[in-house]
Amino acid sequence: MKYEEIKINQAYETDKKITANMVESFAEITGDKNPIHLDEEFASHTLFKKRIVHGMLSVSIISSILGMEFPGPGTIYMKQEVKFLKPIYIDEKITVKITVKDKIEEKFRLVLATQIIKEDGSLGIDGEALVLFKS
Repeated sequence: MKYEEIKINQAYETDKKITANMVESFAEITGDKNPIHLDEEFASHTLFKKRIVHGMLSVSIISSILGMEFPGPGTIYMKQEVKFLKPIYIDEKITVKITVKDKIEEKFRLVLATQIIKEDGSLGIDGEALVLFKS
């Protein structure tokens, strides 16, 4: 994709599933071994009632889409604002939606709405990213 082809309000969506193996690998890599993510018994006594995905693992899925799918290879992540609205559960089907809010032509930058929509249709994560994409 070329920068010139990207239009304001253009949207990209893809479905993903974050597995227990991904959560466990993320915990090992980052050292975030909070039992809410790893221990079903512990999680059953929390307000979530079961294990939840690390918030930053969910945001990392957004990062992978920006760099590999839309806008794609060569994308440089410059900024991300994020609101964690609802938990993402392990093995829950999610839809990641990226929408172009603005283009800063002279600097080849894009302002993007970044959202993760839960299996039930509710918004789990809402945010905004600034990326450099010079194709």
